[in-house]
Amino acid sequence: MNANLKNYATITAGYWGFTLTDGAIRMLVVLYFHQLGYSPLAIASLFLFYEFFGIVTNLVGGWLGSRIGLNNTMHIGMALQVAALMMLTVPTEYLTVIYVMAAQALSGIAKDLNKMSAKASVKLFLPRDDSQQSSKTLFKWVAALTGSKNTLKGIGYFLGGLLLAVYGFQNALYILAGSLFAVLILTWLLLPADLGKTKNKAKFSQLFSNTAAINWLSAARFFLFGSRDVWFVVALPVYLTASLGWDYQQVGSFFALWIIGYGIVQALAPKLLSGHHPTGNTAHWLAWLLVLFPTAIAAALYQGLEPAWVIITGLSLFAIVFAINSAVHSYLIVEWSDHDKVSMNVGFYYMANAGGRLAGTVLSGLVFQYSGLIGCLITSSLFVAAAALLSIKLPNN
Repeated sequence: MNANLKNYATITAGYWGFTLTDGAIRMLVVLYFHQLGYSPLAIASLFLFYEFFGIVTNLVGGWLGSRIGLNNTMHIGMALQVAALMMLTVPTEYLTVIYVMAAQALSGIAKDLNKMSAKASVKLFLPRDDSQQSSKTLFKWVAALTGSKNTLKGIGYFLGGLLLAVYGFQNALYILAGSLFAVLILTWLLLPADLGKTKNKAKFSQLFSNTAAINWLSAARFFLFGSRDVWFVVALPVYLTASLGWDYQQVGSFFALWIIGYGIVQALAPKLLSGHHPTGNTAHWLAWLLVLFPTAIAAALYQGLEPAWVIITGLSLFAIVFAINSAVHSYLIVEWSDHDKVSMNVGFYYMANAGGRLAGTVLSGLVFQYSGLIGCLITSSLFVAAAALLSIKLPNN
C-alpha cells in the first residue's frame, strides 16, 4: 500500500501542476482577447477546438492508455500543453482566430489525456475486490483528486489574471510553460513505466461502452457540464467586465474563489453525504436540486435585484450542489468499471463530458450575444433538467 500511496500522490501532484496551467491559460485567453476587442461569440470560438478535440482524445485516449500505460498518456498530455503555451508566445499580429484555435486544440488534447490518465489510475491503486471498505476508499480518493484538481484550477484562474496584469501575455506564457515542463520531468522519474497497461491489448472496436449504466451516466454528464459552461466560459467573465465594470484581477479572483470553493466541496463530498454510499439515485436527486439555482438567479436578475450580490450568492450555492453531484458522478464511473476496462470506460465517459463542455462553450457565446446572461442561465436550467431525467435510468447499486 505504501507504493500505491506514493504513486497516487505522484499522480495527484502531476495533475495539480497541469491544472494550474490549464486554469491560467483559459483566463489569459478570455481576458486578453476581450481586451483586444473580440466579441463574446468570437472568444467562444477560440475554445471550439479545445472542446472538440477533447471529445476525440477521451475516446481514443482510454484505448491508448490501456496499450502504452497511463503514465505515458499523462506525460504526452503535459508535453502537448507546453507546446500549446509556447505557440501563443508569438507576436500579437500572428494571433489570428484560426491560429489560437489550433493552439487551444493542442491544449484540449493535453487536458483530457492528463485528466483521463489521472482519474483512471486511482482504480489501479486499490485491491481488486468489491468490499464496502474498498468502495469507501475509492470514493474518498476520487473525491480528493477531483476536488483538489478543481481547487488548483481556481488558483489557476487567479494566477492567469495576475500574470496578465503583472507580466503581460507573452511572459506569463513563458512562466507557465517552464513550470509545467519541470513537473513533467519529475513525474516521469517517479512513476512506474507500465502503469495501467493491460495484458490483453484492447481492440479499437471496443472504444464505445456496451454497459447501459455507463452510457446513461455519460449522457447525464454531457448535460451536467454543459449546464455550467453555458454561463461560465464566456458569458460571466464578459458580463462582469462589460456590465459591472470589474477589472481583470477582480474577474480572475472571483473565478478563482468559485473554483477553489467548488473543489473544496468536491473533496469533502464523502463527509458531506454523511457516510451515504452514492448510487444512481443520489445523482438523480442532486440534479433536480441543482435546477433551482440557475432558475432563481435568472428570475432575480430579471426582477432587477442587485446583480453583483445575486450572482455571488446564487453561483456560490450552485457550486455546492454541482460539486457534490460531480463528485458522485466521478466516483460512479470508476466504481462501475472493471480494472481491465477502467481507462476505456473513463475515456468514454469524459468524451461525453467534453461534448457537454463544447455545447456549453458554443452556447455561452451565442446565447449571451443575443439574450444576455439571463438567457444563458435559463439554458443552464434546461440542461440540468435533462441531466436529472437521464439519471432516472441509473442503477441504485
